[in-house]
Amino acid sequence: LRPRLYAHPLSDTPLPPILNKMAAISASIPAVAVSAPVRETRRTATRAAAIPARVNRAVQLSAKASMAGARVQTTAARATVARAAVVSVSAGYAKPQTKYADELLETVTKMTMPGKGILAMDESSPTCGGRLEALGIENVVENRRRYRDLLLSTEGLGEHCGGAILFDETLYQSATDGRTFVQVLNDHGMFPGIKVDTGLRSLVNSNGEQWCQGLDGLAERCAAYYKAGARFCKWRTVVSIPAGPSEQAVKEAANGLARYGAIAQANGLVPIIEPEILLDGTHTIEQNFEVASWVWAETFKAMMDQGVMLDRIMLKPSMVAPGADCETKATAEQVAALTLKMLHSRVPPGVPGIMFLSGGLSELDSTLYLNAMNQQPNPWHVSFSYARALQNTVLKTWAGKDENKAAAQAILIRRAKENGMAQMGKFDVTKSETEGASMYVKGYVY
Repeated sequence: LRPRLYAHPLSDTPLPPILNKMAAISASIPAVAVSAPVRETRRTATRAAAIPARVNRAVQLSAKASMAGARVQTTAARATVARAAVVSVSAGYAKPQTKYADELLETVTKMTMPGKGILAMDESSPTCGGRLEALGIENVVENRRRYRDLLLSTEGLGEHCGGAILFDETLYQSATDGRTFVQVLNDHGMFPGIKVDTGLRSLVNSNGEQWCQGLDGLAERCAAYYKAGARFCKWRTVVSIPAGPSEQAVKEAANGLARYGAIAQANGLVPIIEPEILLDGTHTIEQNFEVASWVWAETFKAMMDQGVMLDRIMLKPSMVAPGADCETKATAEQVAALTLKMLHSRVPPGVPGIMFLSGGLSELDSTLYLNAMNQQPNPWHVSFSYARALQNTVLKTWAGKDENKAAAQAILIRRAKENGMAQMGKFDVTKSETEGASMYVKGYVY
């Protein structure tokens, strides 16, 4: 049997010598006797050392909380500014600042009914006179009045045109039957419009670019035109791709259009916004697309800065097409596709009407391109505001002779109807008698 190593505590049996020796060694070590206090001291020291870390952590968390609070305050401030900006921009929609707001909306709504466009006949006296003289017709006030009477007295014109843009001289003239031209248009159910810019001038420090003048006295002129019966107006500026275009020219065009738009609305006239990208040049359709996208972005930015009510305007853009001297031509489908792509990327859906200018396109091409753009649903009324594309053959047929008036008017109503059908995407070229000769004139001015 293994001997007992430990005696019972109450036993008188002595411990074995080895255990006595171990006990003596243990008793001689002081740390053993104070081991518990040492452990507690160590714990205390460790806790004390941890306090600064906790304090630092608390400070860090407090700093982060402060920063988060600052961010929240900054975000809230930015949100307040943004809301204020939205309110200021949309103030014209919620609470229009002009007494004419309801009338402006009624005018633009009626002018953008299905199948309707605009007859543009606002050429200045020198430009209109030059076209007359090219046919051997003397450029005098009476002959200009006779030609305009031919256009405006055409029976059924109001079925396809919601309005006609007039020149200052025409607004105050009368038809052969004694009615004012304003009354003739009203009898057609059409709105009289008026050209309000005062022409293009050379842009200083540019590469032959131009800017449009006419802001001086514009408010007074608009008020007078409204009193005379006009209900919408037009301001045409131009952008030249061969000349740049420079940032200076593009911003000048956008800012001028925006100021004009705000002034026109304040005086009761629906503004037509027209930054024409000129056909002059050898540029490709892709280059036209890039420039048009830039110009319209700047124009809408400027209009919003000026508080223009975007649901009470009409646009008059150029179609995105190659330059007149470009060797690579484009099909109607290509022109329609890139034009609509540009418009969808720039024009808010709240804009009521996009009334294209022909810009020197042939009578037939202008109708084909418009028809192609209306083969799909669009958020806007996509239509026409044509001058030469409606009048070219009309003027040649009339040639200043009263006996040709009826034949000339028959051509005008046919062209108006064809473009009205194109506005609805229903133009049938196989049934058209319209010629396809180009009407491009290099450096053409109104």
